[in-house]
Amino acid sequence: MWGLDFLLNPPTGLTIPIILALGFVLGLLHGVTPDEHTWPITFSYSVGSYSTRGGMKSGLTFSAGFTVQRTILAALGFLGLATVYATYNLNGPVYIVVGIVMFVAGWYLLRGTDVHLPFDHAMERVMGRFFEDHGHHRTSTTSEASPESSMRPIPLRMATVHGFVAGWGFGAYATVIVFILAPQMPNVGWAALVGTFFGLGTMVMQIVTGALFARLARLKRLTVAQMQHVGLSTASRTLYIGGLAFTAIGAIVTAFPRIEGYAVSTGTSIPNLDSIGVAFVLVVGVVGVIGGYNLWKAYREIAHPPPAETPQKSGV
Repeated sequence: MWGLDFLLNPPTGLTIPIILALGFVLGLLHGVTPDEHTWPITFSYSVGSYSTRGGMKSGLTFSAGFTVQRTILAALGFLGLATVYATYNLNGPVYIVVGIVMFVAGWYLLRGTDVHLPFDHAMERVMGRFFEDHGHHRTSTTSEASPESSMRPIPLRMATVHGFVAGWGFGAYATVIVFILAPQMPNVGWAALVGTFFGLGTMVMQIVTGALFARLARLKRLTVAQMQHVGLSTASRTLYIGGLAFTAIGAIVTAFPRIEGYAVSTGTSIPNLDSIGVAFVLVVGVVGVIGGYNLWKAYREIAHPPPAETPQKSGV
């Protein structure tokens, strides 16, 4: 049985089947551990799907984009082009791009509702024309409209885009795939398969975690319409505010790249669990704090709706 040290520090001279199997197992570890490039995004889209099957589909669509990216990255590793990661810290710019995509996705979902968040009006002016052709116009909901009636379905194609963009972040697992396993393959095609198998391993665990995240929206006995509102409201607000958090952290990491080196060790050697640093704070902040609060807030809106306004009687 392979130990953790063998997985993270594989020797040279391995056979093709062993290398592909290693890539898949590393993908499983990557998908199950709290990673800032996967969990916040999977949480947002999975909860927005408001069903276990929808959560699994969210994990699948996100991981599909991620798998394509890792296939390309492994091929670049074989060609030697990925050595740019050894010179430049790209995590900061990746955080910024991921944050922007999250922010735009959240704003898109909130557009047309009565929810107003920071920078909302600015986004309306900048992006409003782009969505005019799709018939999405901001309208104010009335007191008579049910809260779930103003929410639009979450487009899973955005999860695929997110997966592809987020995959360019670099961590311990990517280092093994790109710099150790891919270069051992006989040609660039086989090297690309290392990334594919790593993505497939991540996909398996993201489908599982996606299903678990989706179950969060069903902890209470709610109707389908109420679950839809809770899920979509939580997803849109988490994407919107979480996107701002990702962008802000990305700007800080880009300006001060050494900040990623500051972390508190947890005493374990498992990547993503071995220390508490910038990446861990992003996971806990977006999934735990922002996501958890918005899930509670959305449920409160259903459990305790505002009282309906009574019509004023005209005088005689």
